[in-house]
Amino acid sequence: MSEKIDTKTKLLGVLSTLGPIGTRLPAPGTWGSVAGIVFYWLAFQGINTPGTWLNFVIWAALLVVIAVPVCEAGEKYLGKTDPGEVNFDEFAVMPICFAGLGEVIAASANTLYWLLAGFVLFRLFDIFKPLFIKKLQNLKGGWGVVADDFAAAVLTCVCLWVAHWFFPNI
Repeated sequence: MSEKIDTKTKLLGVLSTLGPIGTRLPAPGTWGSVAGIVFYWLAFQGINTPGTWLNFVIWAALLVVIAVPVCEAGEKYLGKTDPGEVNFDEFAVMPICFAGLGEVIAASANTLYWLLAGFVLFRLFDIFKPLFIKKLQNLKGGWGVVADDFAAAVLTCVCLWVAHWFFPNI
């Protein structure tokens, strides 16, 4: 860690790793994604419906925007560029994976399968970074940390919507 870190950067740095989740557990991005799914289920499920779509977009966008300075502080706090320990980016974008699918997921007898599918797809896209996703990491600071995860979440959402379109009764 860098020597001269102000209190704000230190606090945001700890938040960027979700505390011990990013610094003490193996595969911190995976655990950050798990925490993000739990957070989505607890905080977003009731507002991820057609009637509350605007609320969902506002809160999901706010979470992503907050992730940028938090993850940038994590880089400064840890003294590394896009360190694996910083997992607030995975946490923050998980609701986007399920955008507009709240009623589908809640009404399904297979809720856990939908959440698991979103988790697996997101982790695959986040790890392998297909299409243009890898290039997004070249953005500076927190934008580079968050942008690739945001794109992976959008791609996950598209895949889940396609799955729902082909299999509407699941």
